[in-house]
Amino acid sequence: MFPDAVCELDYRTPWELLVATILSAQCTDQRVNRVTPELFGRWPGPEELARASQEEIEAVVRPTGFFRNKARAIRECALTLLAEHRGEVPRDLDAMVRLPGVGRKTANVVLGEAYGIPAGIAVDTHVKRVARRLGLSRETDPLKIERDLEALVPRDAWTGFSMRMVLLGRRICTARRPRCEACALASLCPRVGLP
Repeated sequence: MFPDAVCELDYRTPWELLVATILSAQCTDQRVNRVTPELFGRWPGPEELARASQEEIEAVVRPTGFFRNKARAIRECALTLLAEHRGEVPRDLDAMVRLPGVGRKTANVVLGEAYGIPAGIAVDTHVKRVARRLGLSRETDPLKIERDLEALVPRDAWTGFSMRMVLLGRRICTARRPRCEACALASLCPRVGLP
C-alpha cells in the first residue's frame, strides 16, 4: 500500500529532522512543515538556536501546540548537542535518548531516516493502534510494542516498516472510523467484521 513510505516531515539535515520530530508530538506533520521554514530560516543549526531566547522560539513554534515545552526542549537539545556532541546529532540510540525532548520514538525516527541506522521501530499512536488491531501486539506500552514488532520484522526493514505503519494508521486504519474496505490487510485483520 505504501511502497515508498518515508517520513512526511520536511528536513535537510539530521538536526532539522530531530527538531521537526520533537515538534510533531501531538501535532500533524503538515503543521510542523508550515512552522519549520521560519524556524530554520532564523536559526539554521543548534548554535544559532541555542542563542535564541525562549520567548522568540515560543513565538515561532506556537502553532504546533504545547509551544512552551517544545521551545524549551529544542533549545535545551541545542545546548546539549553543543556541549556534549560538538553540535552534531549523535548516531547512537543511547546518546539520542539522553537529549532533552528526545524519547525512543524520536531517536528511532532520526536514526532510521537521517542516518539509515535501524535502531528500532518507531512506535507512535498510529503504530500502537495498528499493531494492536492487527494482532501483532497485545501490549499497551510503546516499548513492549516495539519489542513485539522487532521480533516479527527483520532489522533492515524496521525504518520502512515504521513509516508504513504510521501511514496505514493515518490514512486507512484511523482511530475513529477505520476504512477497512480500503485496507489491503483486511483479510488478515482479526478486527474486520467486529463492532
